[in-house]
This record gives sequence, structure tokens and C-alpha cells, in this order.
Amino acid sequence: MTPTLDLIIRNGTIVDGTGAEPFEADLAITGGVITEIGHIAAAAAEEIDARDRMVIPGFVDVHTHYDAQATWANQITPSSCNGVTTVLLGNCGVGFAPVRPDQRDMLISLMEGVEDIPEVVMREGLPWTWESFPEYLDTLAARRYDIDIATQVPHAALRVYVMGKRGADREPASAADRAEMASLAAEGIRAGAFGFSTSRLLQHRTAEGEPIPSYGAAEEELAEIVDAVATVGRGWLQVVADFGDRQAEEFGLLRRLVERSGLPLTMTLLQKDAWPDEWRQLLDRISAANGDGHRITGQVRGRPTSTLLGFELSENPFLGCASWQELAPLDMDARAVILADPAFRARLIDEPGGTSAQIKRLRDWPRIFPLGDPPQYEPEPDQSLAAQARRLGVTPAALAYDLMMVRKGRTILYHPMTNYTGGDMAPVHEMLRHRHTVIGLGDGGAHVGIMCDATDMAHALTHWTRDRVRGGRLPLADIVRRLTLANAQEMGLRDRGAIAVGMKADINVVDYDRLQLQVPEVHYDLPAGGKRLLQRSVGFDATIVAGVPVWRDGEATGALPGRLLRSGA
Repeated sequence: MTPTLDLIIRNGTIVDGTGAEPFEADLAITGGVITEIGHIAAAAAEEIDARDRMVIPGFVDVHTHYDAQATWANQITPSSCNGVTTVLLGNCGVGFAPVRPDQRDMLISLMEGVEDIPEVVMREGLPWTWESFPEYLDTLAARRYDIDIATQVPHAALRVYVMGKRGADREPASAADRAEMASLAAEGIRAGAFGFSTSRLLQHRTAEGEPIPSYGAAEEELAEIVDAVATVGRGWLQVVADFGDRQAEEFGLLRRLVERSGLPLTMTLLQKDAWPDEWRQLLDRISAANGDGHRITGQVRGRPTSTLLGFELSENPFLGCASWQELAPLDMDARAVILADPAFRARLIDEPGGTSAQIKRLRDWPRIFPLGDPPQYEPEPDQSLAAQARRLGVTPAALAYDLMMVRKGRTILYHPMTNYTGGDMAPVHEMLRHRHTVIGLGDGGAHVGIMCDATDMAHALTHWTRDRVRGGRLPLADIVRRLTLANAQEMGLRDRGAIAVGMKADINVVDYDRLQLQVPEVHYDLPAGGKRLLQRSVGFDATIVAGVPVWRDGEATGALPGRLLRSGA
């Protein structure tokens, strides 16, 4: 029989992304599009037997920072090896375009400080074949990827491009500055960006410790920019902001931007220890705004924002100790030899860890846990290093040292920073049930030496539908919808996110019972030999982009069907 189809996935249990109940069927793909669902008698050039497997759409990740990686790499890992088939770059107001040649260092400093990407990696890796934002898109469009990528126009880069040092120093924008920024933002949307992003978060700082250029930008500046974006007729606004005791004023500003522009807005929503009920108050404001006809969503993470600590990573509890400075310049093999010396151990664990806020964070013993194998992202409070050390009659510092020394100094500790005030993920459960939230905030491509939350989408699929024991779970069909169709629709993508005839064939074939994240590992595969954390999983039998398998059983196939997406195309 002569094959008439490119690919058939047979005998699978389809969870189609719409929230509908699972059903069993075959799936046919031709020309990168789903062409038939049901019992398929025809032959295909390639077939995948999905018996006892779940067939779901590819994940759509709306919050990543692969802006640099996409200029030098073809594989968008660790997202693509964990079921993600579409990613959105340019979040939090940071990126690399537009940029003048003499401003490149400023943008590198910005990305190094805000997103923890090493300066040497960017300096060697970025090709700088652009100045304008449309030229940046042309650079990305000329490349090929294992998954699709999309972009946003970043506010901080606009400010630096238009105002130079005045913009970096957060000086007020003049009327001429505002007009030029607005024009450039609209130009970026017309060229294919999916939105405009900004950061109003004091925590976002350059490598020199200065607040991000967009921090504190006046409402009139933002208003002119969003008005210009609105004239293009598409795009969303992505915002991360401080609220605290100025919640009413700050949310009021964001709501006014939506009211005047008619554009949808998505904003970071997390439970913070300093303001443990703020997220719920913000959800009430978001619901009220939507009730009045304005599209605002809270962008949530399916697990805590967390940092990972270890002797091979960028941070560990001894980072502020004088003795650690002897090890800092060494590679891990050399470090491990010294760390194994009992005399060095005794000296290091007895040294004070410093007094800065960072060092206090690195020794927050009641909130630091062994990550475990498989990783556990909702540990019991009695598993903290503080609790274990009390039971063992040792100091938390000594216990941390000994735990990290397992596997020749490469074992990782876990420190949940948000969404864990009460010692569990009950707030996340409530956020994920809310009709006006979207799942994002994985930050793929950023914080490469201390985080690997790009795997949050794969984790959400298992933790919230199968594995959670410390509270309620969520329906499988709804979690799949949130990871796929819901995010695609929020971005304005109408061709993906659901398994239906005519939709783009971005698909995961999943061994659901076996699906499990593995322990993150350090890889030295960035430009200049830079290190990053990579985390893989078992249980993804196949990840398919535009009808082409790009990952099979945890291994890349080498196929690169992914492309730059342009809004309005």
C-alpha cells in the first residue's frame, strides 16, 4: 500500500486540550496539520503505536527568556525535551533589541543581573546581527529550531535605545522620548512581536545592582506605548510589578492601561512571604476587572519559585564564607577533592555565612530541603534541614555540607522562595482553579546556574493530576487545557493547542504512568563553556512539532521544524 499520510499515531488515549474527556482514537497528520481523527485504515510514511499512551497537544509556554539562546542554539532546551512545543521570549521587559552598537554592554548587564545569564556567555554567543527589533526578528527567522519561538518588545531595551544612559538611569522620558518609544513598540508588533513587556519590580536589577531601566516608568510613558501598540490591532501586555502597600495604586495603573488600549494584560501572580495574602487580593481585583469587560490574567507558576543550591551550582549555603573563596575559581573535580578533606569540612561549617540578605537567604534552614530523586517540590516541613538537624543533633550547616557531598559533591538542595508560606502548595492549588489565571513563569533560558523551572509544565501534568498527596488534585483534562489551548489562545495563536482536524500537529505522546522529572544536572554547553542546569524527564515517548518527531524517548532526533512565529501572519 502506498502511504498517503505523513504520520499516524495509533491506539492512543487522546486528551485533546479543550477540557473534554479523554477518548481513544488514531490520529493522522499530513503537511504538519492534523487531517483525521478516528479509526484510520490508510497507511503512513511513519507510524507511532500509542497503545497505553496518552496523546496530548504540545505545551505552550508563555514565559521564557531564550532571547539569547535562540540566537546561537537550535535546540530550545530544557523546554523542548520536556514537552514544550511553543515558547514566548522577551518577558519582564528585557531582551536584546532594539540596540545601538555602543549600548550592547548595557543590555548584557541588564540580562546578567535580571535573568542570571553569565556575561561571558552572552559576550561570546550573541552575534549582534541586528540593531532594530525587526532586524532581530529577521535573525531569528533565518534560524531553525526544534520548537517554535515567538517574541515580545521589551520596555527596558526600548528605553536604553531611545534615551541612552538617561533611560538606564530611569530619568523621566520627554515627550519626544515617549513618542519614539511608542513608535518603535508599534513597529515591533507590526514586524511580528506578540506583545509588549515591562518590569516594575525593584528586585530586577542590572549586574551593577541598579534597578531595571523600566522600574518606576511614568504612567504617561506606558500609556503612549500601549496606545501605539493598540493601533496595530493585536498584541498583549506582560507585566511584573511590585504591589505591597501600594496595591491599589499599582493595579489601578495597570487597569487603566487595559481600559484605554483594549489590549489584554497578563501579570505575575505569586504568594510572597512578606505579603502572604496579596495574591488573593489581586485575584479579586483581576476578577472585578474582567467582570467589567477588561481582559487581565494572573500568570502563575505550577510550583514554588525556587533556587537550587549545591557545590557545583552558582549558589550554596557557604557562598559568603572566606574559605569558600579558595574553591570558587576551581572546576568541580578539583573542588570535590578539597571538599572531601575532613579538615576543610570542619573549617567551612564553622565559619559564619555572612550578614547580607543573600547569605541569610542561603541559610534559611527551615525552608531548605533535599531535592530528592525523583525531585520533590512540595516537601513536608519536617523534612527541612532545620528539622532534620534537630533530630540528628547536628548543625544545619554540617547537615547541608554532608548532603551536598553525596554524588561527589553534586547533590542539590531545594529552596522554595514563593508559593510556600504555609509550608505547602495550597495557594497554587487555588490559583490553578481560578478562571482568570494562566500557567507561566518557568523562566526557561534564565537563572541558569540556580534554577530549572522551565520543567514546571511537565511537573504540573504529573503533580496536580496524579502525584499530589498533601492536598487536592486537579482534573487531568483541565490541566492539559491550561498547558496547551488556554495559553495558545491567550497569546493570540489560533492554529495550535488542541487536537482537532485542521490544527497544527504539535503533539506529545506520553507514558503517563511513567512520566517523571529527573534530577537536574549541570552541563557546560553554553558559549565560552558556560554552565547551566538541565533537567530531563522520562515518559515522553515522542514530542512532535508540525508533524515531525523532534524528541523520541528522551533523545533529540535532529529534526528542526521549529520556526519564528510572527503575530498577524
